[in-house]
Amino acid sequence: MKQLTVGPVIHKFPTVAEFAKEFNLGPDDLLVTMDVMHDTFFAGVTNGAHVITVDKYGSQEPTDEMIDVLISDASKFKYSRIIAVGGGAVMDMSKIVAVAGGDGIDDVIDHLADHHRKVRLVLVPTTCGTGSEVTEIAAVNRTRLGCKAGIAGPEMFADDAVLIPELLTGLPDHVFATSSMDALVHSVESALSPNATPYTKMFSYKAIEMIVGGYQKVTEAGEAGSAERRAKRNELMDDFLIASDFAGIAFDTAGCAAVHALSYQLGGKYHVPHGESNYAMFTGVLRNYMEIKSDGEIATLNAFLAKILGCDTAVVYDRLEELINKLLPKKALHEYGVTREDLPEFTERVMTTQERLMRNNFVPLDYDRVLKIFTELY
Repeated sequence: MKQLTVGPVIHKFPTVAEFAKEFNLGPDDLLVTMDVMHDTFFAGVTNGAHVITVDKYGSQEPTDEMIDVLISDASKFKYSRIIAVGGGAVMDMSKIVAVAGGDGIDDVIDHLADHHRKVRLVLVPTTCGTGSEVTEIAAVNRTRLGCKAGIAGPEMFADDAVLIPELLTGLPDHVFATSSMDALVHSVESALSPNATPYTKMFSYKAIEMIVGGYQKVTEAGEAGSAERRAKRNELMDDFLIASDFAGIAFDTAGCAAVHALSYQLGGKYHVPHGESNYAMFTGVLRNYMEIKSDGEIATLNAFLAKILGCDTAVVYDRLEELINKLLPKKALHEYGVTREDLPEFTERVMTTQERLMRNNFVPLDYDRVLKIFTELY
């Protein structure tokens, strides 16, 4: 059984200027980023690199149509290295462009094993959640099929993952909350996965400790939106970036599971940010695991969380929600526009399109159990 894979070399620089100098940005590079990141941090250090800013493709999570346009735009330039600077959307789209070699997204998804990357790939996150910079996975909303799917293969690993805390200092509060929540779910799901190993659990549990402990420090620093809270968050951004990487390393081997599988339905139809849709499902899935099997790794997880939160294991999910709600208030599914008619449709899609994730569940979940979870969260 595979124990652990770490695909890229991981680097860390305090500033963009130091990164640009060390990596020798220049005319053989294609920089894929967002307008604000280019204008604020990279405008003076690209040294002739080609630049594509993705804002014109839309602000939602990556879709098949967006990626096809990006592949076409990238083919207009000659380059030997892609440097993707952005959140999960920018990094995931860039992984596919690097692998595609000019082919369309559907061909890449359907024949990934036939695609071999000919350019180097450098991934630089500007949020602290997806862990995409250290994984071989990209998530795409396949609008032509009406579902969201993950694509995974070793060619999707970056050559280099680069952490630059400076890039996250202006992160909006909601983006910080949703992205770090994604990392917390990665770490919890990978800890509970039947594919977890002693190596992945080491990364999973350390990420949980850093994220939950960081949430405590941030929320204790001041009221929501206050300068004091934002200052504490920026002070801890290095830790959140590392925790996101740890979670990414863990779930790339151990896998994510039902929380992601269920959240894809909410995100795909109602365009809820990924970390927020994960939170909508998070403790609902855990509580249902506990109804089926309350011992084993989930008991270990609950005891670990209870120690951090200073509470009894019987109320650990309540206390965890109380903490997260100070950063990202939880909503019922109907508050996003979900209808009762959506619930069986969502359930059917989970069971028929998310086998890759559902096989990583702590315990098996059948159709009736998944529908029960959606109904409880409605």
